[in-house]
Amino acid sequence: MNYIRLKSAIHIRQLTDRLRHHPEILELQLFEQDLYEPKRVASVIRMLKDKGITVYLHHPMRWKGEYVDILSEDPERRDYYDWSCAELSELCQRERVKCVVHAHYAHTECTRLDPYQHSRQLRERIEQIHYRAPDWFLWENTTQGLFSQENPYLMSDVVRPLALSLCMDVSHAFIAVKGDNKKLQQSIAEAYPYIEYYHVVDSQGYGHDSLSLGEGNVDWGALLPFLRAKDFIFEIGLENVEDCTPMVQSGEYLARLASRSPASWA
Repeated sequence: MNYIRLKSAIHIRQLTDRLRHHPEILELQLFEQDLYEPKRVASVIRMLKDKGITVYLHHPMRWKGEYVDILSEDPERRDYYDWSCAELSELCQRERVKCVVHAHYAHTECTRLDPYQHSRQLRERIEQIHYRAPDWFLWENTTQGLFSQENPYLMSDVVRPLALSLCMDVSHAFIAVKGDNKKLQQSIAEAYPYIEYYHVVDSQGYGHDSLSLGEGNVDWGALLPFLRAKDFIFEIGLENVEDCTPMVQSGEYLARLASRSPASWA
């Protein structure tokens, strides 16, 4: 198995490129405009599922060019966050697919707030969103701020009280722990009961670089036991968004590694 687990926008050229590799899993990155056309999104989901592909969605990252943040100080951006999550909860339940959601991104408001003072506020806001689709949303960690491995209260004050289902982005966690593989493994082990899905992507550990597997410093051999029996995609940065070759090559890298470590992968 080469683990053909890919990401794409809802764009005909990107979808055509991904489908020629016959993916097992395809995550659809949504943008603001996509949520104004839910029937179009649903038709793409159904087309992919008819081909036997497992589909995940990803909440839009930006609204009017600005990264979203669940604790945004801008009332309109905050309203968009709530509205978009409500739309996605209906879509996910109707089409029986799960959606990756970010509480915030690097450099938005949540990265400037004190973890001790604001982690419970974050939990309360997530709970407002989470109750609509507790079985369909997967909350993704970021590289810094409240919903990252930087926050010592993330598990105790946010994830565990809500039994929150997670999408663990390996590179984001690696960056948050400053490129320390032992801390990365400890973070994933602690969160493992709540992790349903991974973004498998390498990093040097210094900043958001989205590297192919083997190009960064993540110890993938040590992570094999955590990845088994879970869904994941390779969220690799692409120079050409219409050519997903680096994602496919990352799958081949992981397959080779797994073949040399059958005990960890079985």
